[in-house]
Amino acid sequence: MEAGTGALRHARRGPELWLPAGAAALAGATITVGLFARAGDVRLGASLAPFLADWAPTVRPSAVPAAALLVAGILAAPRIREPRVAPFRFALAALGLGLALRLALGIARRGPDGLYAVFELGNHEAASEYLPALPAFELGTRFFLDTFAEVGTSLPVHAIGHPPGLLVTMNWLGIDTAPGLAALTIGVGALSIPLAYLLARALLDEQRARVATLLYVFAPSAVLYGATSADALYVTLALLAALPLARAATARRRPLEAAGGGGAFALSSFFSYANLAVGAWAALLALQRLDIRRAAEIAAVCGLALIAFYSALHLATGYDPIGVLAATDTVYREGIASRRPYEFWVLGSPTAFLVALGLPTAWFALRSAGAGDAAARALVAVLVIAAVLGFTKAETERIYQFLVPLACAAAAVTLPERRLPLVLAALAVQALATELLLYTVW
Repeated sequence: MEAGTGALRHARRGPELWLPAGAAALAGATITVGLFARAGDVRLGASLAPFLADWAPTVRPSAVPAAALLVAGILAAPRIREPRVAPFRFALAALGLGLALRLALGIARRGPDGLYAVFELGNHEAASEYLPALPAFELGTRFFLDTFAEVGTSLPVHAIGHPPGLLVTMNWLGIDTAPGLAALTIGVGALSIPLAYLLARALLDEQRARVATLLYVFAPSAVLYGATSADALYVTLALLAALPLARAATARRRPLEAAGGGGAFALSSFFSYANLAVGAWAALLALQRLDIRRAAEIAAVCGLALIAFYSALHLATGYDPIGVLAATDTVYREGIASRRPYEFWVLGSPTAFLVALGLPTAWFALRSAGAGDAAARALVAVLVIAAVLGFTKAETERIYQFLVPLACAAAAVTLPERRLPLVLAALAVQALATELLLYTVW
């Protein structure tokens, strides 16, 4: 909280605009290159590069509830964040509003089945999702995990593109329908909202934590993908790790938080490789808030937790994490990634994430980094590392959802509170326009 407040004071004395302005210029140039490439029939691996979307305007009566709810949410936001509203009540109100927005935006384009159509067998995308992989459990969970590295390349791309945590969960819960999978992802994904509030409270004062939470509630990528993508579920798991790790990174005597965060970190990595970035973010945060020793401790805790978790899993089931990584890399490198040139996506991937995050939120998050906020700078470092190393080419609007709460907490540091209603309105307009004007698969 102290570092965030210090950065805010610094920003008031002399706003640091070089980073958001520079990023805006690079993003604008990247989007322009993508548009010219599309006009010239140059293939970049996404039809509306750097965004995984197609221009397909569709306005139906089902969009009316979404528009009305967005307006109601903007009007209600100042009231629910008032100091007289107890933290528990605020968290509950934010959860209710966020869940309602996700559901409303999920049905805005095509009606109720828009909440699960992406998983429905017969949909062109469903063949790449998780449900078609469930027959691989025919001989049991243990056999599935033991042979996952060998059979993975024959599974749908999303099944092998992620560790098997979600598939195992679906099998254990008996989820084998599109509505069932949607209910799981929507329900668990919505829990990220109160967790985002708790994370923001660990980094900021109470009022700014509430600002950060509302930014997350209205974030376009959160409301658009929060009800239609399994990555929404991964956000909740990532925050379960990020919260204790952030506490350990900002206070010297937090051994239990570090240990608990390490365990949650290892578990979250069993669902999404992208969640590994949470450990890097926490270590970079500790490096700035405390010292290199605490950063090394957090890195060591996360590393040891990974070794312990996957060693135990290997002994119990035969699961081969190294072999699985190799299989995933093979599918990724020989699949769509081979049609996505690195020289474009090194800027295209972070551009897509920042735009989908919400233009005002991205601006203030980068401004906070320029003003010296430790959490914001850690986030920017993670984005740069991921882009340069080419971990993800495109689809970051969806894949990087777990970074959205971190970005919202960063933005709250330098966002003037008087501008919050205007910012929320801008986010709402962007979210609804994206849903109605673009076909985004999820």
